[in-house]
Amino acid sequence: MENKKEMRNWLDALNLDHPLVIAGPCSAETEEQVLKIAHELKDTDVSYFRAGIWKPRTRPGMFEGVGALGLKWLQKVKAETGMKICTEVANAAHVKLALEHDVDLLWIGARSTVSPFIMQEIADALEGTDKPVLIKNPVNPDLSLWLGGIERIYKSGVKNIGAIHRGFSTYQKTKYRNIPEWQLAIEFQNRFPDIPLINDPSHITGNREMIFDVSQTALDLNFDGLMIETHYDPENAWSDAAQQVTPSTLVQIMKNLKIRKETNAEAEYNSELDNLRAQIDVVDNQIINLLGQRMEAADGIGALKKTKNVAVLQSKRWNEILGKMVLEGQDHGLSEEFILKMFKAIHQESINHQEKIING
Repeated sequence: MENKKEMRNWLDALNLDHPLVIAGPCSAETEEQVLKIAHELKDTDVSYFRAGIWKPRTRPGMFEGVGALGLKWLQKVKAETGMKICTEVANAAHVKLALEHDVDLLWIGARSTVSPFIMQEIADALEGTDKPVLIKNPVNPDLSLWLGGIERIYKSGVKNIGAIHRGFSTYQKTKYRNIPEWQLAIEFQNRFPDIPLINDPSHITGNREMIFDVSQTALDLNFDGLMIETHYDPENAWSDAAQQVTPSTLVQIMKNLKIRKETNAEAEYNSELDNLRAQIDVVDNQIINLLGQRMEAADGIGALKKTKNVAVLQSKRWNEILGKMVLEGQDHGLSEEFILKMFKAIHQESINHQEKIING
């Protein structure tokens, strides 16, 4: 699959003067609920109304969607509001029903993208459709697997393609429901700059209070749009209540977001500069998180040394680390002087942590 300008045709055809916005409830619950939310989003910057019809859940016994009945409700949304409609498909049967009900855009979820078998089944069912198809990243941070899923859809004759960045599962406890791993999304953009890339801050954060900040970061990184879950009564939503915002909150988020415009040479320079600075901000945050994890390990070492009455400073171990890091730094274009300064500072902070535990 080669990068082609034509990959953006479906998005360019919307002729938007703002990033694409896809919004609506995590799950279609009732016809009344779907239509109420849709009418509150009518005449806003929302281009596609989304609703989950089939809801694959991590564990059985939870609400798993209303099924095909919800497609009738989406058709009413289109008829009454004029908004385009979209939903997630997870197998060939879903694809067939969605196409029969003239759903305007389909997306494939993270649990599907992780399986080449499922992706091929969906690709075969989508063969030759002119509907836009968006592919979410797999649950694990594997760029090849994500691109492989997109390639399967592309090779089935689907030319209107996009990608959704919804974050990645991790065993670590973080402030995110799914850690964004922005560097992976940046690498995706570098390889396929003309595949529209949509950010899903709802699934990344799992927390409505963080939606704006993640959305702004995505736009700073030149994402093409946002998919945000929206419910008129988020607290009582049947699924993912904590990450949904009200329509009025969504409108305010869209008003507050800062969007760069490339209108001339100077604006293009500033846009590129802002993008590179945003990438630096992402990496800086990752560095802080990694340093925090390193100090947690140092705390564990301090506690262990305390129980065994072992001295904090282990000179042989420290010299081994320093020599290894100098060589590693050279491979990444980092000077020995910089590496020595940085790791001496890290080492001192580690000693401080251990001494605090031992002497505490």
